[in-house]
Amino acid sequence: MAEIKSSEITPESVYLSRRKFMVGLGVAAAGAALVAACGPQRKEAENTLRVTPTADRTGPAGLAEPPAVPGSPTATPTPTPRPVQAEAPEALTPYEDIISYNNFYEFSTDKEAVSRLAQGFKTSPWTVTIGGLVNKPLTLGIEDILKRYPQEERIYRLRCVEGWSMVIPWLGFPLANLLKEADPLSAARYVRFETLFDPEQMPGQRMKFFPWPYVEGLRLDEAMHDLTILSTGLYGKTLLPQNGAPLRLVVPWKYGFKSIKSLVKIELVEEQPVSLWMAMAPDEYGFYANVNPDVPHPRWSQASERRIGELGRRRTLPFNGYAEQVAHLYAGMDLRQNY
Repeated sequence: MAEIKSSEITPESVYLSRRKFMVGLGVAAAGAALVAACGPQRKEAENTLRVTPTADRTGPAGLAEPPAVPGSPTATPTPTPRPVQAEAPEALTPYEDIISYNNFYEFSTDKEAVSRLAQGFKTSPWTVTIGGLVNKPLTLGIEDILKRYPQEERIYRLRCVEGWSMVIPWLGFPLANLLKEADPLSAARYVRFETLFDPEQMPGQRMKFFPWPYVEGLRLDEAMHDLTILSTGLYGKTLLPQNGAPLRLVVPWKYGFKSIKSLVKIELVEEQPVSLWMAMAPDEYGFYANVNPDVPHPRWSQASERRIGELGRRRTLPFNGYAEQVAHLYAGMDLRQNY
């Protein structure tokens, strides 16, 4: 397995490590658009990602957890992730930016206040229920989840509907692994997700303006796609509360608000779920929320984005750069009507 130097993918001050940091998008051939549009300083000949999961799901001998990032909150390392192999990755967003610039309205509408207000949020004990139209309903503690589903390390772009973006090295596992274990019934067509409702811990939930709890949804085939993961950590550390601890959804080809945080309930359903933002502003937020530079939000153009930590703006990629992997899911659909 080739070794990728940490200095080639992220600043040494952010992720200085002796371990072999193997990154991946989780599928083969992530496409030439990755580097051409998002890494303009890289050579065109190196713009194709190829990912090969290793046979050893616990990782090769000698892997060590990354050292603590100076000034970062203490975080417990997650189980050693299954490494994956990739070429020509994008530069990662610095850890400090990821943990200090957060949309999480359950705590605050002020992005820079979330990390402060989330301090002390209790993530243990934590239970997630998986039910609805399934043959085998599950109730799992977060410790059960970590033991049951081997963690992988995935690097994904995160694109906010507000026009900013990041590149994040997540730890997690395919949502499909959990859904297969629950064994969906044939009538199941969608997956409904729900965030914890606890106004005592989440002061933003005291705002009556929002129809809490936060709810999101995916079509079943979207949920079962290999790119869709449940994340338990990032940068080799357990998720912090402001990033959705202890368990959050990550769907990299959709706008970030689809990647619901602090999950407590997953249900298989027959009817399309109504998400919080669909209920709030149906003229602005549709069910699919696929990243589409050609469909502007009423308040923001989606043609370009601002990568956190960079100057200037860059062109937005259709499906956030994952068109090769997911565009077939929407064949024949009018993506302007099904926004």
